[in-house]
Amino acid sequence: MTVDRSTTRWSLTRMPRRGRRLTQLVVGLAAYAVSMALMMRAGLGSMPWDVLHQGLARHTGLSIGATTVVTGVVVLLLWVPLRERPGIGTVANVVVIGLTVDLALALIPVVDVLGVRIAFAVAGIVLNAAATAAYIGVGLGPGPRDGLMTGLAARTRFSVRLVRTTIEVVVVLTGWLLGGTFGVITVAYALLVGPLIQWFLPRLTVRLST
Repeated sequence: MTVDRSTTRWSLTRMPRRGRRLTQLVVGLAAYAVSMALMMRAGLGSMPWDVLHQGLARHTGLSIGATTVVTGVVVLLLWVPLRERPGIGTVANVVVIGLTVDLALALIPVVDVLGVRIAFAVAGIVLNAAATAAYIGVGLGPGPRDGLMTGLAARTRFSVRLVRTTIEVVVVLTGWLLGGTFGVITVAYALLVGPLIQWFLPRLTVRLST
C-alpha cells in the first residue's frame, strides 16, 4: 500500500491553518464588540451603525446586543434580492458581536474623566480597525453590513465609496433622530478607520496557499 505524500503534506499544512482562521474569526469579532463598547462608554459619539443601534434600543427596550442582532438579521434579509451569499463568518458576525457587546458594556465602567473617555475612544477606534482586519483577513464571509454595501454597489453600479457613504449617512441620521449618540468620535471613526484597516489587513490576512 502506498501513501500519497503530497496529499498528506496538504492535510498537515492546512489543518492548523483552518483552526487559526476560525480562532481569528471569533477573536476578531469579540474584539470588534469590545471596541463598540469602548466607544459607547466614551460618550463622545459612536460608530455610525451604533448610533442607529442606540436609537433603536432606546425606543424598543432591547439591549444593545439584542438590537445589533436584530439589525444584522434585517440587513441579511436585504441580501436576498441582491443575491449575496453569506458565509460562516457572516453568521458568526451577527451572533458573536451581539452576544459579546452586552458583556463588554457590563464590564467596562462608565467614566466621567475626560482623559479616560478620550483614551476609551482612541482605543476603540484602533481596536475596531484591527478587529475588522482580523475577521476580513480569514476570508470566511463578509459582515452583514459589508455585504449590503458590496451588493448594492454591484447592482446599482455606483462606486463602493458612494454606496458606503450613503448608507452610513442614512444610518447615522436615522439613529440620531431616534436618540442615538452622534459626536466627534462618529466623525473621527469615519475618517480614521479606513486607513487603519488598510494598515492592519496585510498583517492579519491568513494566506491560503503554502
